[in-house]
Amino acid sequence: MPRAPRAIPKRARHKKWIKRAKGFRGRRKSVFKIAKEAVLTAGQHAYHDRRKNKSNFRALWQIRINAAARQHGMSYSRFIAALRAHNVTIDRKILSQLAMEHPDVFAKIAEQVKTKS
Repeated sequence: MPRAPRAIPKRARHKKWIKRAKGFRGRRKSVFKIAKEAVLTAGQHAYHDRRKNKSNFRALWQIRINAAARQHGMSYSRFIAALRAHNVTIDRKILSQLAMEHPDVFAKIAEQVKTKS
């Protein structure tokens, strides 16, 4: 039985990994073994950071809401507690957008919550 040539499929597999490592520095972009490890590690970091991104944005929204709430004489925790007590169901993302882009609307919400409490 004749021997099957393996060079072409092997080169194609190697080229796939090298192509995925495009833009990496040093031998990580050109040596198959190192490029494959680098691409796998980059994938792990990307997966983890996609999840971490959500908590980073929530923290940013909290900071923005806190800054806006303090302008109206309340801390972040008291503001959120007052919103819950008065059944205001606006999430933190929308509240932060209101605080940044429409401070007059945020002021009305803050005054409404403050006067009722």
